[in-house]
Amino acid sequence: MGYPDAEDYLHCFEIYGDDIRTMYLDHNEGRYEFLFERILRMLIQPSQFNTVIPDPFKNTARKYLSGDVEARTYMNDPEKRNFMLSDLYDFVLLQHRIRQRKL
Repeated sequence: MGYPDAEDYLHCFEIYGDDIRTMYLDHNEGRYEFLFERILRMLIQPSQFNTVIPDPFKNTARKYLSGDVEARTYMNDPEKRNFMLSDLYDFVLLQHRIRQRKL
């Protein structure tokens, strides 16, 4: 299937935090920033799995990583980053479960 696939995303979320929904509240640790940056970099990779990810996730990642001022300003808010990561996590988990049922 190519990198990244659903398992790669889930593994990344697992490595960086137990609960991404509250991890962003711990401002003293860099785990959340590392997770956010790593996920964005995964989103811009060409892979079969990434073709099913909704475009707003991928567009935000491309703009943010290319230095787009509007995207960086918007995503500077930890709550907005958390919202994006939480939604993406839910989407990836759902896709993973659907694919597991088909096997």
